[in-house]
Amino acid sequence: MSPEDVPFLPRGVRTQFDAVRKVDVLLGPERVLVLDQVGTAVLGQLDGEASLSEISEALAQVYDAPLDVIAPDVVAFVEDLRDRGMVHVRPH
Repeated sequence: MSPEDVPFLPRGVRTQFDAVRKVDVLLGPERVLVLDQVGTAVLGQLDGEASLSEISEALAQVYDAPLDVIAPDVVAFVEDLRDRGMVHVRPH
């Protein structure tokens, strides 16, 4: 994946707070993935317009963390969700 690729949630996939478990989850067709704080933060940046590099930069600022630490984690997380069919990526 390129830093300029744009990840987005496909139709039928959304984030939601699960009141029973008291956690954020990613809901997809016949799937539920429990999200940790990092997952929630990354998915909160997916608007269908922001590139992977823009998402990484935004999170690096929010968490006052080095971009070279944040960016690989963002890419790995998005790649994993892409492989599961829970995130789509539009190439730049």
